[in-house]
Amino acid sequence: MSDSTSDRWGSRSVEVFETVEQVGEGTYGQVYKARNKDTGEIVALKRVRMDNEKEGFPITAIREIKILKVLNHKNIVKLKEIVTSKASENNQGKGSIYMVMEFMDHDLTGLTDVGEKFSVQQIKCYMKQLLEGLNYCHKNKVLHRDIKGSNLLINNEGMLKLADFGLARPFETEQQRMYTNRVITLWYRPPELLLGATAYGTAIDLWSAGCIFAELLLRKPIL
Repeated sequence: MSDSTSDRWGSRSVEVFETVEQVGEGTYGQVYKARNKDTGEIVALKRVRMDNEKEGFPITAIREIKILKVLNHKNIVKLKEIVTSKASENNQGKGSIYMVMEFMDHDLTGLTDVGEKFSVQQIKCYMKQLLEGLNYCHKNKVLHRDIKGSNLLINNEGMLKLADFGLARPFETEQQRMYTNRVITLWYRPPELLLGATAYGTAIDLWSAGCIFAELLLRKPIL
């Protein structure tokens, strides 16, 4: 992403987009399908939840924005820009902040919930894309820490992208850091986190990817 584009982030109003429908909820806010009024482009608007943030902008949102501005890969959802809305009575006199993301048609959980049966070829394709996206994250020193079906977005052409980096963290291979073990949805969580480990690395994401592989085969979470 060019510096000139990112320098303008936050300068545009959310009113340049027309909301179509709510399509989900991320780590810290609602997600809407929306249309750019000028270009007709369909995007996802992720509203940052500010309800209980006495100290201002949520640190989870800051981390996700910072990470997504750096990552640039075909299997990672793209953050296009940040837009804002004016203060209103409905929002306790505060304005709202939205992350404008590329829109994807489905998530893996939604497809399995409706009974979608995946062929061996589809499973291979999805796992290849998941592992390529994770490999890119890890090479760029980022732990996702929340790999699960609802955070794997899939479009109608079969392209898979990692999404929701609200729990992601940068890491250093040379220096062991301590993290919370209260991450990753329970049935994707590796044994070391269940046993209380606070020093961990890329293996936790790979365990979750293995759970996704089993889920694709079984068409349901393994636990």
